[in-house]
Amino acid sequence: MTIVGTGLSGLVGSRVVDTLGKTHFFQNMDLSVGVDITNATQVRDFLSKTDSDVVIHMAAFTDASKAWEQRGDTAGACYKVNVVGTQMIAEACDAFGKHLIHVSTAFVFDGKTEDMYEEEAPLSPIEWYGETKAKAEEVVQKICSSWTIFRIDQPFRQDPFPKLDTLHKLAMSLKAGSATPFFNHWFAPTVIEDFAYALEWASQTKPKGIFHATVNEKVSDEDLANLINQQHNFHAEIHPSDLLEYLKKATRPYQQNTALRSDKLRQAAPHLPFTSLREAVARVDFSNL
Repeated sequence: MTIVGTGLSGLVGSRVVDTLGKTHFFQNMDLSVGVDITNATQVRDFLSKTDSDVVIHMAAFTDASKAWEQRGDTAGACYKVNVVGTQMIAEACDAFGKHLIHVSTAFVFDGKTEDMYEEEAPLSPIEWYGETKAKAEEVVQKICSSWTIFRIDQPFRQDPFPKLDTLHKLAMSLKAGSATPFFNHWFAPTVIEDFAYALEWASQTKPKGIFHATVNEKVSDEDLANLINQQHNFHAEIHPSDLLEYLKKATRPYQQNTALRSDKLRQAAPHLPFTSLREAVARVDFSNL
């Protein structure tokens, strides 16, 4: 199967290609092939010439702190990539009859719930990155007749990558001898290798709807640090810190809980691999940190 993708060289996208590349052919749609996703003509020209009937859109401006510096600026890079780029891709997919799989984020929620977010929860972003991603979701649903949206949270991969994910950042601190994770910041990480197979399933079956793709376990930074410490024998000192105290001095809003419940995906595609957090952490390679 041939799949067009954006963001295929990023933290998530490159691992998706590694995982599925033996059975599927991926076509990059990015600047490396002369396509600026915010340019309607370039996007349409590319998609008009490909036989693939699926586009996986993973490219995004994901630096929440830098995004906050651009808040309200629709001419800024964050808005242009996350909203305008998504609109150009959605319009071209609809014009050429291609199924769009759009990768979104838990940051479309405000983080105020004590439970885990389900797909039907109302969008309530509290910072600019989340706002642009929420807008992108609306664009996809408004424009496309054939679409799937996946929301992921704190994605991590088994192998090292130049841009460290949350797991590798914690492990680096632990390997150095100590870490100060938050004890009241909650999330449900996404195992990228598992997510790759969810994308494969969606590419083949083209389900219309929103799905959360996570380990389906709500954990804190402290929980994750302890798990890494124990399973990889770092013997580091862990000194939990208070997110609420940090927020008093923070320069941007920060969601306290972004945990996404993924029961819907598990029911729709029970054959997919759903690795537990404990098992996934045990498999991660930290040797190059």
